[in-house]
Amino acid sequence: MFKTALKPKWILALVGALLAASGFVLLSQWQFSRSQDAPPPPVSTTESAVPLTSHFKPATVMFESAADQVVSASGHFVQGKQVLVRNRLQDGVKGYWVVAAFEVDGAPKHNTIPVVRGWQPEPTQPPAAPAGELDLTGRLLPTEAPIDGKPDGDPGLKSLSVAQLINIWDIPSYSGFIVAFDVATPAGADAGASAAGLEQVNVGPQPQDQELNWLNIFYGIEWVVFAGFAVFLWWRLVVDDYRREQEDLEDDLAAAHATSTPTNPEDQQ
Repeated sequence: MFKTALKPKWILALVGALLAASGFVLLSQWQFSRSQDAPPPPVSTTESAVPLTSHFKPATVMFESAADQVVSASGHFVQGKQVLVRNRLQDGVKGYWVVAAFEVDGAPKHNTIPVVRGWQPEPTQPPAAPAGELDLTGRLLPTEAPIDGKPDGDPGLKSLSVAQLINIWDIPSYSGFIVAFDVATPAGADAGASAAGLEQVNVGPQPQDQELNWLNIFYGIEWVVFAGFAVFLWWRLVVDDYRREQEDLEDDLAAAHATSTPTNPEDQQ
């Protein structure tokens, strides 16, 4: 059978099978690498405030390495650009986030970022955002997915989706939002949640544990099986070819034996 495997066509087939198997192995490694989500940045890093303009840029996707960071920014709230976001828990009670557009000093093209000013229990008209130049500090979080739904009389949005807010406010925005911890005037006067009669919203850092994605692990195992099957398929084709050769050889020997053996008794005398 070794001679059969050394036929040019089977050598080329082996090369193809090994290339396919190598590709499958690489795909399995990629799936295994994705099965373990990258841990969020350490708390020692995220809890030290950094300037928003240097940490994250507008018109870019927010990856996990940029999210959860406490950031600082200077600028002003855009008057008349404020919404409520429903179903937000505060001490186990559902209520509403008050979210306003904040134009960031130093941001390109006067980009704004949604800022969670505070929480209120009812969908009543929230207090107006403070005017003038302000300094704020808060946690930077990625945008939520938009949730569609028929109007039900509740003025609150179903999610804090930046794409939805851009359509509502008609202004450019970062692809994330800030939960404000401190808002103050340049002179140091408090302009945050408590000063506006809202409850402070506190969002802690993400858990540091890594999570396994079992679907990616399953796909990784599946690619390994495909790699083994590619080599096995080549081996089966070689074995089948060898068996056909053996059967043809046996048929030739049987035919030769039948030809050389006389069948007429008179021919034997």
